[in-house]
Amino acid sequence: MERTPVLKTVNLGITFGGLRAVEDFNIEIYEGELVGLIGPNGAGKTTVFNLLTGVYTPTEGKFYLSGKNMNGKKTHQVVAEGIARTFQNIRLFKQMTVLENVKVALNSKYEYKFFASLFRTPKFWRKEEELDKEARDLLSIFNLENKANYIASNLPYGQQRKLEIARALATGMKILLLDEPAAGMNPTETAELLECIKIIRERFGIAILLIEHDMSLVMNVCERIQVINFGKTIAFGLPHEIANNQEVIEAYLGKNED
Repeated sequence: MERTPVLKTVNLGITFGGLRAVEDFNIEIYEGELVGLIGPNGAGKTTVFNLLTGVYTPTEGKFYLSGKNMNGKKTHQVVAEGIARTFQNIRLFKQMTVLENVKVALNSKYEYKFFASLFRTPKFWRKEEELDKEARDLLSIFNLENKANYIASNLPYGQQRKLEIARALATGMKILLLDEPAAGMNPTETAELLECIKIIRERFGIAILLIEHDMSLVMNVCERIQVINFGKTIAFGLPHEIANNQEVIEAYLGKNED
């Protein structure tokens, strides 16, 4: 029986005025796979993420989540269907606690009746306890359970990045889009992130699409890698194939990235 990819794009693209920012982008990612999306700065990687999350509407092509056409969906609809992402610049509810940041994302999975919410019935408190436990379980994956009551903005940078990923996981997604998760991290923080990504795959079995400039991280965790330049795919294959691809070396790997 043929498997249905979690994410599939067919000739996906977008034009801003006369500029084709992304053109004929095709990719298939299956449950449990971790695929890297790399390329020079300005190649169109984040634009791809914006297309997949409803920030931009494609001007050409289509994309599917578990076989369902997602074109035209708004961002909140995309999240509800099962696509979650992190950002290059961390976006947390900075004045909320670590625990509250995760519980906000979990709330979409819990239904509260008006009467129970208004009068704080035993049923309401049981659901609150379930939500609290699930949030703390997620935080424990990232060794943040002892920081549950900290204000998010008071966490060190690396822990804020982990919290952002934990919050994305809380949405119950089918695929997680990680946009440069190691950006700004020191080597120790990057190594911890690498372990977290491995744990996420083992525990949740979700698909992951990763944008990252840290090639040691990419080569360590990705099963396949797709390379784009000027909005077009120039290579797709196994890590060792990409590392030895002359076009990729000339366009990206042989250059120093800021």
